[in-house]
Formats: sequence, structure tokens, C-alpha cells
Amino acid sequence: MFQVRRENLDDLKIIREVWNGAFGRPEEAGLVEALRRRGAMTLSLVAVQAGRVMGQLLFSPVTIKSPWDSLPAVGLGPVGVFPACQRKGGGSALIRPGWSRCQQEGHQLAVVLGDPDYYARFGSSCQLRPHL
Repeated sequence: MFQVRRENLDDLKIIREVWNGAFGRPEEAGLVEALRRRGAMTLSLVAVQAGRVMGQLLFSPVTIKSPWDSLPAVGLGPVGVFPACQRKGGGSALIRPGWSRCQQEGHQLAVVLGDPDYYARFGSSCQLRPHL
């Protein structure tokens, strides 16, 4: 069972370890740290199990632009959990309350870059697959 809460300053070191463990490379940790430095975080949550941070989710502000209009949105991601918590509900424990909190704060649209099959379980009604 995971407890979910907002990140705090004491979590920053372990959050870097989460990203490195979850993805095995530094790019996601660098992205999270760059967004934090720029103040471009709408919501950052951590999943805690037995008093230890095991995962993190980040929403950041996004603007969807077309020639006719601009829509404010939030971008979901990255989402990461330590490998020991993967496929055990760690990501779901973060995504569901994270999107709920964003909606409570007035956000009506989220964009996600990731596996459409994974994110569809969270209510995605539109799945865009890149053409390669």
C-alpha cells in the first residue's frame, strides 16, 4: 500500500534515485530538476511505502497551440517508481490522485507522452500514436 503526498525538500535526493532506478539513465532526473528550477511544476507527488519514497509523478504546465486557438493544459510526466514497485500499483497510486488534484485545481486537459496501452486505463479517451 502506498501513501501519496506532495513532494518536499527532504525528498529531492531520493527522487533523483527514483528516476535513475526507474529508467536506468539520468535524463528523466535532469528533466524533473530543470522543471523544478524553472518553477514549471504544476504538481509533484511522491508515493511512500514504509516511510520511504518509492516513486514520483510530475505535472507541468503545457499550452496546446493551433493556428486558431491556444488551450491551457498540464503535461503528465514523467512518472517513475523504483523497479521493486513496478507492476505493483506504484504508478497507479500516483496517477489517479494526481489527475484528480489537477482537476480540483481547475485543469481540464492533460497530455501524456507514453505508452497508450498503459495510460488508457486511467481514462484516456484519445490516444495518439506517433507515425515513425
